[in-house]
Amino acid sequence: MRTDARRHHDPQVRGFASDNYAGAHPEVLAAIALANGGHQVAYGEDDYTGHLQRVMHSHFGPTAEAFPVFNGTGANVVALQALTDRWGAVICAESAHINVDEGGAPERMGGLKLLTVPTPDGKLTPELIDRQAFGWDDEHRAMPQVVSITQNTELGTVYTPDEIRAICDHAHERGMKVHLDGARIANAAASLDVPMRTFTNTVGVDVLSFGGTKNGALFGEAVVVLNPDAVRAMKHLRKLSMQLASKMRFVSVQLEALLAKDLWLRNARHANAMAQRLAEGVRAIDGVEILYPVQANAVFARLPRAVSERLQKRFRFYFWDETAGDVRWMCAFDTREDDVDAFLQALKEEMAR
Repeated sequence: MRTDARRHHDPQVRGFASDNYAGAHPEVLAAIALANGGHQVAYGEDDYTGHLQRVMHSHFGPTAEAFPVFNGTGANVVALQALTDRWGAVICAESAHINVDEGGAPERMGGLKLLTVPTPDGKLTPELIDRQAFGWDDEHRAMPQVVSITQNTELGTVYTPDEIRAICDHAHERGMKVHLDGARIANAAASLDVPMRTFTNTVGVDVLSFGGTKNGALFGEAVVVLNPDAVRAMKHLRKLSMQLASKMRFVSVQLEALLAKDLWLRNARHANAMAQRLAEGVRAIDGVEILYPVQANAVFARLPRAVSERLQKRFRFYFWDETAGDVRWMCAFDTREDDVDAFLQALKEEMAR
């Protein structure tokens, strides 16, 4: 029986379900091959993880320390554990990924209580934070110790640096720390056209979950500690949370490939541009409503459910709100103009039926 590897999919087919559907960028794959061969010390003592620290310093300053992990949920859980006591709680938007899409991992694996706040656009504000920021001396209530925000948000909106500074100042004044879920941090930086440090350590963020997978990596993220005084036992928590890679060089070299030059920014700018192209086309179609500002690589829309169901047979995408019929369309670093145009043509045809 032959066991030769063969391709099981059509590489020309692209959808709009998730930037996780995209493959790895060729430059990232080349970097993995470059890191292969020979022996390197395991568990992060390799040359590639060491060099990644210097690359992270160039983006986030000399005190930043990166702890590579396998995935985004792992990054968030490890980061939040390092910021909290066993009796601690995390304030986040109701739409936050840690609340909606991580299978209860912060609660079950991290032992955390999430204190959620409804938001109109996925963004927290000092006023919204105060809906849950109370009761520090009440032993009957989980103690608010961390504010977690997502940049860009789960609704595709982007915080300005001033908005994050206001959140950090407000949280720190109340004795809380700030975690930023940066699964799509590159898209936010591309949208704002500023360095990533401008809305992270410069404005007071303590710990960052840095995303690579959605921006062209094969797998791998990192917890980036921006304020060393805010955390404890990071390396122990990473191991305890099953996020310590033995062959860590293959995670680190991917992040290095993205960050050492401008691949991270090129990929994000392209994905954002494709979302803008998609949004412009959608706005010209009667009966389709765009729900939130298109500021990164996501378009949220409302249209007749029957149309969406027919369209899903031609292109992959997800319902965001099953009840309202809202959908989410995502663009990736490899989304082509032809992909967007074909999708828009299919949408027009289904709306006309």
